[in-house]
Amino acid sequence: MTENSSKPRIVVLNTRAANVHSVEKALRKVGADPIVTSDPAELESADAAVLPGVGASDAVMTALNTLGMTEPVKEFAASGKPLLCVCVGLQVLFDSSEEGKLPGLGLVDGNVQLIPTGMLDELGAAMKVPHMGWNEVQFTGDDANRNPMFKGIPQGSHFYFVHSYRCVPDQIAEVAATSKYGVEICAAIARGNVVGTQFHPEKSGDVGLQIYKNFLSLASNVSNQQLSSPALPKEL
Repeated sequence: MTENSSKPRIVVLNTRAANVHSVEKALRKVGADPIVTSDPAELESADAAVLPGVGASDAVMTALNTLGMTEPVKEFAASGKPLLCVCVGLQVLFDSSEEGKLPGLGLVDGNVQLIPTGMLDELGAAMKVPHMGWNEVQFTGDDANRNPMFKGIPQGSHFYFVHSYRCVPDQIAEVAATSKYGVEICAAIARGNVVGTQFHPEKSGDVGLQIYKNFLSLASNVSNQQLSSPALPKEL
């Protein structure tokens, strides 16, 4: 791939347990020139990174461990540069998951729990797990006070979800957005430069593309040494 020096260097981590092509396509649509790689060394010179994931958390963590990505991802998170984690990519940020046995990255305190089964919707119909489809998302705070990754997105926008497990952060202040599917769903977390979404921005139309536009803008700030998002606390 030929790199464009006028654009920020965005790395999409290919753990081979994610649909990286949809993420790459979305980034290109908003004007980025992403580098899809399984080489953790690529993170060293990246201005921003995306960690997608589908399937099971153990599969993603096994891939990260096997590919030697685990520590480089943690170091990148501590660097202050934008790190966007999608779906299971969000879930592996946590300490642990009921879905598997392997520990997560431990970048966000809390765990991942199975969405309760046997729930009924308002009409009395059974609510299926996994949760698949479009759901309304409520962001915490008004547009001016949100994490920069979520600016410019109307409150109550709908995003596309595919998941059986939900994230439960220890710190409620790190919940950046919520949704409802029988129970409250943590739709997004934000901890400084580390942001994760349970929904798939790349499958969510214009509002999803806005997240990638914001991500590209943050990456450009890094490229210009004008990072505006606060860094992850150093104790991580």
